[in-house]
This record gives sequence, C-alpha cells and structure tokens, in this order.
Amino acid sequence: MQSKKMEKALNKQINEEMFSSYLYLAMSAWFESRNLPGFAQWMKVQAAEENEHAMKIFDFIFERRGDVELEAIEKPQVTWKSPLDAFEAAFKHEQHISGCIDDLMNLAISEKDHATQAFLQWFVNEQVEEEASADAIVQQLKMIGESKNALFMLDRALGQRQAD
Repeated sequence: MQSKKMEKALNKQINEEMFSSYLYLAMSAWFESRNLPGFAQWMKVQAAEENEHAMKIFDFIFERRGDVELEAIEKPQVTWKSPLDAFEAAFKHEQHISGCIDDLMNLAISEKDHATQAFLQWFVNEQVEEEASADAIVQQLKMIGESKNALFMLDRALGQRQAD
C-alpha cells in the first residue's frame, strides 16, 4: 500500500504531465500556423510522450491499490515570439518537470516507499533526456539566428521525429 500523501503527490504529477501534453499541443498548433510543419510534428510527438507519462503514473497508482483523482488542466500559453522563444519555454518547462520528479523521489525516499522510488527512477532518467533534447534544439536555433534557410532545414529535420 502507498501512503495517501504519496498518492496525492502522484495524482498531482498526472496533472503536470497532462498539462505538458497540452502545452506541447499548443506549441504544435502555433508552429503549424506559422508553416513550420516539422516543428509542429516534433511537438505532437512530444505531446503524445507526455500523455504516456501521465498514463504510466495513472496505472502505477492503481497497481498500488490507490485512487486516481483527476483535476482540471490549466490552459497553456498559445503564442510565442519565435521558434527560439517556444523551445526556450519548452526547455524551461522540462526543467520544471524535472523538479517535480525530484520532489516526488524525495517524498518516496522520506516515506521509505521503495516501490515508488524504483518506479520514479525511470522518470528521473527520462527527464535527463527530455531536457537535453529541448536544449539541443534551443542551441541549434541560437546558432542559426535569423537564417530562413537554416530554419527551413531544421524544420525538415525535426519533422522526421516519430513516436517511439
């Protein structure tokens, strides 16, 4: 059995992950409206990943004989100044999610909840990848600056991303 405190924190993380999915869908729509279908595709895949993360936690709560309590999902931002601005926001958001996962892990440690610690280790590792992926695109966008040709090429490259 899992403590109610841990269960509540995991339920909150489901909401964080669902918000992440919404945020990336909003970014996808913004990129699509700016004729950047590759960027839009990258964000759609990211949104689907975040939804999968929420479902992993959803299922884990039930595996531990807990209750899932879904809350309203906050409306995400819907416009950005530039592709760089959007990816900087995505990177900052991934850092926020990493902090949330760290908080969950710290709670699991303090509660001596070894099963949840083992479960959360996947998320700790995943967040390292998530941050690195978003930051790599931020750095590429900074490198290309105002070059429309380079933006076009990056858009084509990002459009190759497929769901795992």
